[in-house]
Amino acid sequence: MVVLKSLRPDRITVAIQNFIIEHLGRQFVEPPVFNLAKSFKDSNISTPLIFVLSTGSDPVSDFLRFAEEMNMLKKSD
Repeated sequence: MVVLKSLRPDRITVAIQNFIIEHLGRQFVEPPVFNLAKSFKDSNISTPLIFVLSTGSDPVSDFLRFAEEMNMLKKSD
């Protein structure tokens, strides 16, 4: 990988991912599926949910679907 980094620095990320998959397993390079319902159950008024979003992620549709399932879509007066 040192030689690869010096010759093709643009390919080092893929090489590292392949190394991790081969020696540790695919679960170490693939993010887990996010379960909003389970996270909501773990939260409370003093332990809120905080989301750090990456470029290209758009969780709005998931939040709206979850809010509708929990009957929280309409604001009560």
